[in-house]
Amino acid sequence: MATADVRSTGRAMTVLMRFLQLIERAGNKLPHPFWLFILMGVLVVLLSAVLEALGVHAVSPADGERIAVKSLISAEGVQVVFGDAVDNFAAFPPMALIVVVMLGVAVAERAGLLNAVLRGSVTRVPDKLLTFALALVGVSASVASDAAYVVLVPLGAMIFKAAGRSPILGLVTAFGSISAGYNASIALTPGDALFAGLTTGAAQIIDPQYTVTPVANYFFTAVSAVLLALIITAVAEFVLAPATARMEVDGDGADAELGDMRLTADERRGLRNALLVVVAAAALIAAALIPSGSPFRGEDGGVLSSPLITGIAFIMGLLFLVAGAVFGRTTGSLSRAREIPEAMAQGVRDLAPVLVLFFAAAQFLAYFKWTGLGEVLAVRGAGLLGSAGVPTPVMLVGMVLVCTVMNIMITSGSAQWALVAPVFVPMFMLLSIPPETTQAVFRVADSPTNVISPMSPYFAMALGFLQRYRRDAGIGTLLSMTLPISVAMLVGWTLILLAWWGLGIPLGPGAPVR
Repeated sequence: MATADVRSTGRAMTVLMRFLQLIERAGNKLPHPFWLFILMGVLVVLLSAVLEALGVHAVSPADGERIAVKSLISAEGVQVVFGDAVDNFAAFPPMALIVVVMLGVAVAERAGLLNAVLRGSVTRVPDKLLTFALALVGVSASVASDAAYVVLVPLGAMIFKAAGRSPILGLVTAFGSISAGYNASIALTPGDALFAGLTTGAAQIIDPQYTVTPVANYFFTAVSAVLLALIITAVAEFVLAPATARMEVDGDGADAELGDMRLTADERRGLRNALLVVVAAAALIAAALIPSGSPFRGEDGGVLSSPLITGIAFIMGLLFLVAGAVFGRTTGSLSRAREIPEAMAQGVRDLAPVLVLFFAAAQFLAYFKWTGLGEVLAVRGAGLLGSAGVPTPVMLVGMVLVCTVMNIMITSGSAQWALVAPVFVPMFMLLSIPPETTQAVFRVADSPTNVISPMSPYFAMALGFLQRYRRDAGIGTLLSMTLPISVAMLVGWTLILLAWWGLGIPLGPGAPVR
């Protein structure tokens, strides 16, 4: 029986490997996301001309107004394509948000604060809590962007080895947590600002005044981070631990020691000082908002309309900057004031690939909105789903499945959301599903398959780390260990989302309940 099980498992892995190889070959033929948006923009130009000629339109369910598709191949359309190209880029919602946040994040990264936070979070944890702590830090590590993979994946292997456990288990747990849980976090991340901007742009197709803030999903993502860490811990301990215990460690990494991965005395002082600054800032913000007549409250006297909340992206960037500067001053990594603007400038340079992508995405979104295609598609799609009587949970799960499949080939979350948000957000709005909920659905769909996608550059990076501990490790080796994490995360997080929606719990401060 055991032999039959092994053969069955082997055949299943062979089929899965062939499927992923097919995905990889197909994905490699896809253009760069920049060109993908350019092609989509050209398609919108051509489609708008054809649909206008055919008289395609929709009737607004709100006021009965006729919404007709407008052609970009017209005098007004040429103005949008050529005359407004710069304005389209400048008005692209997430651009300014992500730049402001990353100015501060760059200082924290240059100072070594993010690196130290990741290392300090798991190197002094009791052995009994090691797996959960590594999973929780990994799920929340998107705040450190690429540094999460570079630091935490090898660190996970080292701390498990130091605890007398399989370093391969620690490596896979760290990689699975970061990659499959990328859109959940107990802290606000730059991705929150990015998603909020894209969701706002899509929501304004229906309601030009609608705004989604970076904290719109915070309650959901913070609680999800803990629950997902528990799911990963269960998979690691009950599924992966027995498998990795039988794996021989024969690579160069077998001799790696934790050593310099532990925090130095200066780094510990730096973390303490940075934490004190963040706590003091949080206390000041709370104190400023408590008085009913405070000038820091919104025009209506509310807390959620306060500039400190609506301007949370700037507050995030400022906190990262100040905390990074304090840490750098304490450790000597940023000892001179002039190094801070230099670090900020480096952060902008690192954003260059994102800004290039944003230029193309901004044109696509501007064309989509101006032609009326977004409204017509939203109204027609909502009408079709409404007349079919499709239950809301089924629609949410359907979107999860669509975006999950897309994510295997388009691993950039920002690129994928820029493509699908203009369709799903306005359509769901007409079905009384708030943009904040649609954004949360995308978070669920976008993360879990990252860990098994051969298109992800971090999959190759993780494989390289794995081969340091097991020389003959290949794609199948890593895939066999990450697939259980991917499936468990996708199913578990979808169920968490449905339970959250069913119970009517707000996704974040100021977000509609449903």
